[in-house]
Amino acid sequence: MIAIDVMVEPLWPDAEDWEALARQAVGAAFAHTPYAPLAACALPLEVAVRFTSDAEVHVLNRDYREKDKPTNVLSFPMLEPDDVDALLDSVDAGGNVTGPETLFGDIVLAHETCVREAGDKGIPVSAHAMHLVVHGMLHLLGYDHLEDAEADAMEAIERQALSSLGLHDPYDDAE
Repeated sequence: MIAIDVMVEPLWPDAEDWEALARQAVGAAFAHTPYAPLAACALPLEVAVRFTSDAEVHVLNRDYREKDKPTNVLSFPMLEPDDVDALLDSVDAGGNVTGPETLFGDIVLAHETCVREAGDKGIPVSAHAMHLVVHGMLHLLGYDHLEDAEADAMEAIERQALSSLGLHDPYDDAE
């Protein structure tokens, strides 16, 4: 069972249900990976999603990644990829696993950057935010895009997850 702790700063418009959006995106990210059984098991899993400002993301990016600028999304995994694999290996045939609550990590989105990028792509901010949450969750699950093969694999999962949510392919214009 995934517990998703969502915090939304006031600059994100009230017209959207950001908590529901985050839950759907995290669920879709899990569903399209080999880690899907973790989302359905009894082990309490936690993900924190924070919708905040460029200013806050800028500080986090500078302090934790040594990049002195805002970015659209940051992920802070609490588990190493081997730990995620070990969790998956502990799920029995009935989908049961026992253990303490496991914190996967935090996903942090920057409002102004998200709005600007959505405008550049001609898509709703909510759709772009869902893509960024899926992307961030995949990082928490151990996926990365530093090498071309890794990027291709991660993008394929993102495409599947977003399609399942009825959203566009975010990479269709990247070719």
